[in-house]
Amino acid sequence: MHILDWSMVIAYFALMIGIGVWSRRRVKTSRDFFIAGGRMPWWLTGISHHMSGYSAVMFVAYAGVAYTDGVTVYFWGFASIGIGVAIGSWLLAPRWNRLRSKYNVASPLEFLARRYNVGTQQALAWSGGLLKIFDVASKWLAISVLLNSLAGVPILLGILVTGCVTLAYCTAGGLWADALTDFGQFIIQGLAGMVMIWAVLDKLGGIGGLWTMWDRLPAHHLSPTTSKYTGLFLLVYVLVKTLEYNGGMWNLAQRYMAAPSSHAARRGAMLSAGLYLVWPLILMIPMFAAPLFIHVDDPTTSYAAMTTRFLPAGMIGLVIAGMFSHTMAMVSSDANAIAAVITRDVLPALWRRARSFTDSQKLATGRIATVAFIVASMAIATQATSLGGVLTIVVSWVAALMGPISVPLLLGMLPWFRRCGSRAALISWAGGLITYGLVYYAFVSSQTTIVVAPILASLIIYIGLGLVASERTSETDAMIDSLSTDAEGAELVPSVE
Repeated sequence: MHILDWSMVIAYFALMIGIGVWSRRRVKTSRDFFIAGGRMPWWLTGISHHMSGYSAVMFVAYAGVAYTDGVTVYFWGFASIGIGVAIGSWLLAPRWNRLRSKYNVASPLEFLARRYNVGTQQALAWSGGLLKIFDVASKWLAISVLLNSLAGVPILLGILVTGCVTLAYCTAGGLWADALTDFGQFIIQGLAGMVMIWAVLDKLGGIGGLWTMWDRLPAHHLSPTTSKYTGLFLLVYVLVKTLEYNGGMWNLAQRYMAAPSSHAARRGAMLSAGLYLVWPLILMIPMFAAPLFIHVDDPTTSYAAMTTRFLPAGMIGLVIAGMFSHTMAMVSSDANAIAAVITRDVLPALWRRARSFTDSQKLATGRIATVAFIVASMAIATQATSLGGVLTIVVSWVAALMGPISVPLLLGMLPWFRRCGSRAALISWAGGLITYGLVYYAFVSSQTTIVVAPILASLIIYIGLGLVASERTSETDAMIDSLSTDAEGAELVPSVE
């Protein structure tokens, strides 16, 4: 890398820290820190939701799939998210927002104590929190692999630098810092993406190369499915992503809760869905074309190889900043969500004194929890390669295990599942995890089975128990019904502290 490239990267880091310091002035209460006080405009909600949904894994693991298999990675990796978020814009985004406005909720899991019970809330909180540590660890590893490929930066140093910069701004400014840096990162990533596309189109002979390049690539590169990533895998991934990106991935629920109204939350979700359907496809053009220009032994380094081959000094640094933008956006939002869960859900259940914390004490606790989460994920990242690498963690672990955690969380807000109570929630959660353990460790299973089996088991158990052993109560009915409307003058219900 040239000095101009390093200048770009350093300027990007400085900008992110500067936004964090500026955002700190907007954080007066714990609600400001966790849900931006419910004042985030819909367009910022949508952009922040989009930017917080994917990371440098796209430029490492997914770029590797694009290099070997072509467009299939777009369909199951991103189009599935766009479809899922579009579904959630009508079913779930407004309900998350009403939880904040009607029940004073500031954590994605806070309402579970009322919807089910504290035990169910704690089971989902602990299992989801542990899973998130490994998920974020894979993001640190992905961006560090890119830094290593592009600039020779040691993996450990890459993890340390990116983690510390992210820690600085998200600890200072909370969700406001996350959202504002997401917007800045959206602009930077857009510029970086267009620079890379321009360079590849120039090598392809102009915009017409977008169509003619497929004649020079293997025929299967144009197929939405492969023997590994089957049609069933694609369909189940739509289900997984519908749950994951509408609140199952807790940080994204906070974006809906931060909007000023349920209508604004829905508009933000629709904006994010549109971005997921269009922008990743544009970003992946260089990844699809990579086999025409380079040969690499490790497909996950293909995007880095394309960058160093085609871009001049200065532009490589801009592309790296764009890659950083995705990782840091996702990680900072995850950290804020975990901090909210620890502060408002876990600590009050474990420590009696935490139930009477003042707001300033909750704010301080949230910042401490943010630091602890990021440091723990950085430590795990140093061992992520021995755990199977980036793609194994993201697909085989997170995608498979997020389903059992998401099913009782999200379906519990919908009126069709009002008969499902704490028993259905806990047994479906446990059944999904046990199913995952069997298909992943006890049997030789395909990638499709590993992702499909846990979520299907959870769904069947949750719905089945609701039908044969109803736990419906008048309190649950009232809560679910209140999440379905925006009736004016609705009485606020005190939160469970």
